[in-house]
Amino acid sequence: MRRDQMEHVLRAAAAITKEREFVVLGSQALLASVPDPAPPLDQSMELDVYPLNNPAAADLIDGSIGELSPFGETFGYYAHGVGPETAILPRAWRDRARIVENENTGGARGICPGPADLAIAKLAAGRAKDLVFVRAMLEQGIVHRRDLDAVLPELDHATSTLVAARLDRL
Repeated sequence: MRRDQMEHVLRAAAAITKEREFVVLGSQALLASVPDPAPPLDQSMELDVYPLNNPAAADLIDGSIGELSPFGETFGYYAHGVGPETAILPRAWRDRARIVENENTGGARGICPGPADLAIAKLAAGRAKDLVFVRAMLEQGIVHRRDLDAVLPELDHATSTLVAARLDRL
């Protein structure tokens, strides 16, 4: 997914839900910090998103502009309506969030975890594709170990220990 595609999905989500602010989770949240990421960080064609003030409207997003919708079929990218429970993020992630809001978003505002917070969420999820993503972020210098270590204390002890162990294995 490209940054302009992210902006299009945000615009469409706002039109469908009549909401203005959206939390963007998942790998494409990186587009707020790195508008043109190199492979393999540019592979996903879905934007995981939910309306900040009405998370239940994520179902409407998923049904209207999701993977098998006419939107997804037409454009080759789509929204995946998710909820706040989708990602484990450090407590203060909103303080470091990156905002996507411009004329292309049509008044919609995407609130995206910063690179370190995104990497932590990926490490907490721990799927193979998440670990590949974090490894690429580290190799490309988008995040550094010290950035991740700095936000680990914002997680509960068990999650912090698990994330640190996965990070050590990378």
